[in-house]
Amino acid sequence: MKLSQTQLNHLLSSGQRPLWLNQADLGGADLSRADLAEARLQRANLTGATLTGANLTGADLTYANLSQVDLSEANLTRAMLSGATLAEANLTGANLTEADLSRALLTGACLAQSNLTGANLSESNLSQVDLSEANLTGALLSEANLSQANLAGANLTNALAREADFTGANLAGAVTDGLNTELALLPDGTFDN
Repeated sequence: MKLSQTQLNHLLSSGQRPLWLNQADLGGADLSRADLAEARLQRANLTGATLTGANLTGADLTYANLSQVDLSEANLTRAMLSGATLAEANLTGANLTEADLSRALLTGACLAQSNLTGANLSESNLSQVDLSEANLTGALLSEANLSQANLAGANLTNALAREADFTGANLAGAVTDGLNTELALLPDGTFDN
């Protein structure tokens, strides 16, 4: 179901919580600074939407399409984004603490200066993603594709990256204390045994 901007604004101002918008078409919508905490947005289409500074704490965006979405400075703490598409999305400075991004497609996305502490990125496609200066402390990156990713200055302290692919990734200045890369493909094409 396609919602107009007027319908969305009315729904947001209604005070109804959590919002149930599963499979809704919100493509191109302006949801800047919207309170979408705990919202149900499974399989929703948010392609090209603006969610700058939005509160999506605990929101369920499982299998949602968030391609080319602006989520800069958004709060996605504990959000469920498993299987979601975030290709070319802008998540600069977003808070993704303990978010579930397992099996998500983030190709070409910008997560520079984002907080991904304790986030689950297992089996996700993070190729060509900008994670410069991101905080990935304790993040789960097992079997993730990080080929050609920019991790310059990122904090990977105690992250688990078993069997991850770092081919051609930029790790210049990254903090890697306690990073587990067992059986991972390293930037130079060698395996970590």
